[in-house]
Amino acid sequence: MQKKEMIYEGKGKKMYATDDANLLIAEFKDDLTAFNAQKRGSEAGKGALNNKISTELFKILINNGVKTALVETLNDTEQLVKKVDIIPLEVVVRNIATGSLTKRLGIKEGTVLPFSLVEFYYKNDDLNDPIVTDDHCLVMNIVKDAKDLDTLRQIAKKINSVLFKFFEGKGLKLVDFKIEFGFDKDGEILLADEISPDSCRFWDAKTNEKLDKDRFRQGIGEVKVAYEEVLRRILS
Repeated sequence: MQKKEMIYEGKGKKMYATDDANLLIAEFKDDLTAFNAQKRGSEAGKGALNNKISTELFKILINNGVKTALVETLNDTEQLVKKVDIIPLEVVVRNIATGSLTKRLGIKEGTVLPFSLVEFYYKNDDLNDPIVTDDHCLVMNIVKDAKDLDTLRQIAKKINSVLFKFFEGKGLKLVDFKIEFGFDKDGEILLADEISPDSCRFWDAKTNEKLDKDRFRQGIGEVKVAYEEVLRRILS
């Protein structure tokens, strides 16, 4: 598989074309960003850790019937993935109140929600990724059919069910996570992007120690150590 020109660079990854029009190479970066990239940093080895973590979690989801864009891991920092048209939504699933949810609604930090909450955020840095309703999505042509939004919710809840149980067995609380989806060449919705401590919140089940990008957001430090601990538990 020949790696060709870079076609996109995001906060956490670079995407490269290949000699197959339906396949791309995703390269995980060591960059760290928070607050819509207002805070920036870098942690050597973070990209490789996220690649390994995301690969393992995608494999678990694939084995549980979730269709993803992942084809294979190529090396420490790169994956071969199916080319998809990304739906410009961040699909957020919340199990425990923290972050923006506590700020918006005043729900006490650490409150276990009575059911898993699925929210949609419009992927637009200039607008600070605002939360949107189904009708907003239809008005803006983010999706063409409300059924697509139902599908996103259904898949997101399945992913949450699988991963929540998995991490519970590893002594971690899956507090919340952000995922992205895209349409493949046949119009099927696939899980894309990544699932890693960059896009999830993990708390230790006993101590509530944060083992995710909140360590960077909040200036706690030892980001790489936390990511390494998440990987260790996944592989244990």
